[in-house]
Amino acid sequence: MMTFSGLLGMAASGVATGRTWWDAVVDGGPVGFIIMALSIIALALCIIHFYQIRRPALLPVNHLQEVDRLLLSGDISAATTYCLDPQHDCFLTRVLGAGLSRYQASAFGVFEIKNAIEEAGQDQAARLYRSTDGLGVIGTIAPLLGLLGTVIGMVGAFESMSMSAGSNYEQLAANISMALVTTLMGLALAIPCVALFTWFRNRIDALASEAGREVERLVTHLESGAVAGGAPAMRSN
Repeated sequence: MMTFSGLLGMAASGVATGRTWWDAVVDGGPVGFIIMALSIIALALCIIHFYQIRRPALLPVNHLQEVDRLLLSGDISAATTYCLDPQHDCFLTRVLGAGLSRYQASAFGVFEIKNAIEEAGQDQAARLYRSTDGLGVIGTIAPLLGLLGTVIGMVGAFESMSMSAGSNYEQLAANISMALVTTLMGLALAIPCVALFTWFRNRIDALASEAGREVERLVTHLESGAVAGGAPAMRSN
């Protein structure tokens, strides 16, 4: 019967041979390779989200300043065209463009622009939330895959014990290694994925709120009479 000290000795011998992370993946079997593939996908998603979910991408300063200038000058048509131009596409212009389009098409003016902006803002925020779902799914299923590998490894360990009358220590150790390695891999993937998933969604909340405040400030140009009946207004000094 294998003793605890014997298992420690086998583990120590594995460390002494200079095993690499790839050896650990191989020890994890098919489940280990699946978790490794998900790790690569998660890394790619994180890079994409870091690039997309940031202020310069969602609220470019140059777009904000240009729309502000056009609305203050009273040129609503130019501001609408600017927001709807695909070259200026971003969170801010999509939300404000929807509101300005409704403003020009409706006789209710400011009342319609508020409804349109609220609807567009919710739609664009939901779109950003959905883009992070992949990272959340990986963070959820990674520990389950680790548990699956653990179950497979333990089943193999007990089978090797029953078939070899308790003397096949190498096979037993290999199955136990698979059980522990997949658990470790699953948790090592899930923890950062869940943390980054939460961080990205909080970042979306913060940027969406900031965009809402900026759009509300721009709409006040229409509410305060800075633009009256579509006629150009003088910039106040």
